[in-house]
Amino acid sequence: MYLRTVKVRGREGNSLEYLRLVEGYRQGGKTKQRVVCNLGRKDLLAPHVDALVRLLTGRPVQPAPLPAQRVEPLQAWGWGPMLVARTLWTQLGLDTILDRLDGRASRDAVPLADRCLALVANRLCTPSSEHGLARWLETDYVCDRQGRRWVPRWRNDEQRLASLSPRVRVEARQLQQWYRTLDQLHARKRQIEQELYLRLRDLFSLQVDLVLYDLTSTFFEGLGPPQLGAHGHSRDGKPRNRQVLVGMVMVDGWPLAQHVFAGNRRDATTVPAILDDLQQRFGLRRVVFVGDRGMVTSENLELLRSLEQGYVVGLNRRRSATIYRYLQRATGHWLECPVGITASEKARPPRTRVQEVPSDRPGVRVFVVESEERLAYEQAERLKSMERTRQDLEALQRRVAQGKIRAADKVGAAAARLLGRNHGQRYYAWEYRDGVFDYREHPVNLAREKACEGKYLIQTEEPRLSALEAVQIYKSLYEVEQAFRHLKDIIAMRPIYHQTDTRVEAHLFVASLAFLLQRLLERRLQDAGLDLSAAEALQALHTVCVVDLDLGNDQTKRSVTRGSARAAAILRAVGITDLQPPGDPSEREVELVL
Repeated sequence: MYLRTVKVRGREGNSLEYLRLVEGYRQGGKTKQRVVCNLGRKDLLAPHVDALVRLLTGRPVQPAPLPAQRVEPLQAWGWGPMLVARTLWTQLGLDTILDRLDGRASRDAVPLADRCLALVANRLCTPSSEHGLARWLETDYVCDRQGRRWVPRWRNDEQRLASLSPRVRVEARQLQQWYRTLDQLHARKRQIEQELYLRLRDLFSLQVDLVLYDLTSTFFEGLGPPQLGAHGHSRDGKPRNRQVLVGMVMVDGWPLAQHVFAGNRRDATTVPAILDDLQQRFGLRRVVFVGDRGMVTSENLELLRSLEQGYVVGLNRRRSATIYRYLQRATGHWLECPVGITASEKARPPRTRVQEVPSDRPGVRVFVVESEERLAYEQAERLKSMERTRQDLEALQRRVAQGKIRAADKVGAAAARLLGRNHGQRYYAWEYRDGVFDYREHPVNLAREKACEGKYLIQTEEPRLSALEAVQIYKSLYEVEQAFRHLKDIIAMRPIYHQTDTRVEAHLFVASLAFLLQRLLERRLQDAGLDLSAAEALQALHTVCVVDLDLGNDQTKRSVTRGSARAAAILRAVGITDLQPPGDPSEREVELVL
């Protein structure tokens, strides 16, 4: 049977369409049709045509859609960033690793892997402290692997204001849960890094021949922990704040291990512990260690030789007659180094040249590198410092001439104090004779400063390494410096508020894991041909939301928005096809209150 439309002329001359139910049959070998039923006018039956077709074909009749005015959104939470973080977490196998390391039946209601994911995803998506994490739980759909959503527990305002800690808005029980998670994560840090290395090696076929190592510092608000917190050389421009040193070991662009040292420790003293860890924990026997000039001491170089490890390190240019001799020997043929991506975007790309010079020790190779970009920067800084120092010395000269200061010891102390500013001792010399103060450009130090400008030196004992390869390997330390910038500025590793050594190390490890997820996201975007940074991708993913709808008649429905076109492309790049939260839909209504 089927529907047939028949046109009939009406009384007023207009044409009307009618629907008839027609049945086909065979009689005497011929196909015939007969009208089973006249259904009525087509324009009046149009709203019910779909139901008629379903009835005739035997398909179940769908309930009529609810009127649009009866569907109202109740709540909405961001879901895209957390969905991607969960997927990357699983792709790295961190859920499996933590489940295995957790071992015993935990007394916590939620597995350690799910709690750690919440901390790491918060640090990746919306960096905040354990106190601020509660605000994130209000705006984003954060759940465990069963789909049970965490909800924040806020303190009653009256009780909070009357307590000894009125600024703490989250219930102590919930905060203690997150702190306990930090402690449990810290206890498994070394094993997690080992298993992550094996996972990364298998996933991306890591070429473990170069090991990059560098240090940075991050500061505390408050006194800091008793052992790690100390005053030292601050890379953050916060000399008055106690700090801690953070060492990062990277292999083939991926973070391998993170080390935490006291804030007043010298960079070079950390190298032996790093080399021992590479051999004992990761089994890396023969690698080329790449470090900045702060790592170079004769003891460290001898240690590398005794361990039969290769190295490519920078040399400290200052306060060394040997370095000055190497610079004077750079009279041979310069080799042009390939232009980097950033430099190639300039109208006139700055050049970088390199040449090998004879060294003072057999088997040791030294390369002098000259950079036009570095030369312009260092010359401008020197001229600025010289002008400031000249003005200070000229003012002192006037004071002496006017008789405001006469004693030789006081004149000498004033001159030393002025030359201590802006590195003035590198550029000027002075003398005080017969009551006259005079200054001039330093005949030795200034010449050495000019000779060093725009140049840096690289040392290695790798016999097969070319000059261009040595420069390329040393410049790869930029990867570690870039990692530190991401950790500090995007993942917001600083400042630190924790007051115990264990919590400080756990906080830094959470930031390191967030950086690992960020690096994996960037890798997925790059492989998919998407010109987006991880931060831009996470911003676009905020258009993917979980929404609770009120359908009327005490009916509700939870749905997920598809998001923008860019969000859809990012999800495809990560390999996500199912946007629904994990777990059984019937169990998602359970909310976790820690």
